Amino acid sequence: MTERDGFSSRRNIKGRPGRGKMKKFCCVLVIMAGIFWGTQGIFVNKLGETGFSAMDIAAIRVAGTGIIIFFVILAVKRELLRIQVRDIWIFAGSGLLSIIGFNCLYYMTIRLTSMSVAAVLLYISPAVVSVLSGILFREKMTLRKLIALISAFAGCFFVSGVLGGENTVTFQGVITGVGAGVAYALYSVFSSIGLKKGYHPVTVMTYTFLIGGAGILFLCRPAEIVAVSGKDGGLMLLETGFILISAVVPYFLYTVGLKYMEAGKASIMASTEAIAATLFGNIFFHEKLTVHIILGILAVVFSIIVLNVNMQMRRKSVVQTEIQSNGS
Repeated sequence: MTERDGFSSRRNIKGRPGRGKMKKFCCVLVIMAGIFWGTQGIFVNKLGETGFSAMDIAAIRVAGTGIIIFFVILAVKRELLRIQVRDIWIFAGSGLLSIIGFNCLYYMTIRLTSMSVAAVLLYISPAVVSVLSGILFREKMTLRKLIALISAFAGCFFVSGVLGGENTVTFQGVITGVGAGVAYALYSVFSSIGLKKGYHPVTVMTYTFLIGGAGILFLCRPAEIVAVSGKDGGLMLLETGFILISAVVPYFLYTVGLKYMEAGKASIMASTEAIAATLFGNIFFHEKLTVHIILGILAVVFSIIVLNVNMQMRRKSVVQTEIQSNGS
């Protein structure tokens, strides 16, 4: 081994912790995305009091997000808007199947049941993502990932209070909740495809919401939304907060996180949304914080720790192996 080779190897080894730190940072981004998503129920309940339907509320969030992101990117970095025509199906899938389907069904579930029940039904999505990722991206279903998945799912059940018999779940609520979970899972799948094709996370997010926003206008009452909102400044402020806090920020954080981790792992880590939704429900709508909820929170946290310990062990193993090989 030459001196130049040795220098190159040492430089590569030193570079790895940088990538490792980026992966750690992205884990935090995904967890934060889940927390921001957990605020949706607050806005849905408040906007529902004004007479808006679930479709109207979904349209405000989806179309509003698409418009804001588009004009920001147009002004700041318009080259991110360039895509290949043959890849339109990716953004159509994430916008029409995932974003519209998820928003409409999830908000219907919140209105039919509660924030906590809607959250637990939503989190069949990690299972769906893990299965689809195994088929499409050849991601392995390891024992550690399976344990994390079961722990996250169990935690969501505890958080919902279903096991304690403290919530009433209707058949219609279950159907819309499960449908929301499936639609929610599709965002991870379609976004991963877009990212693997080399698109920037912001590009994926922009076209997802532009197409989703255009599609959802056929399912709501756009004229009535504009008329009602235009008469109430406070309502417009609420809608702006709804768009930024529950959509623009978390989808950006999650999509960036997907660039550096498997879709299955990201979906499990984002199950912090169930915890956040329950805590926000307790704070804003006086939903009870029971023993079951505390156990659920611990179970979800455990699932996140399990995944991160695995990632840390892999990074240490790779670095040690390279040091040994270079030393020989």
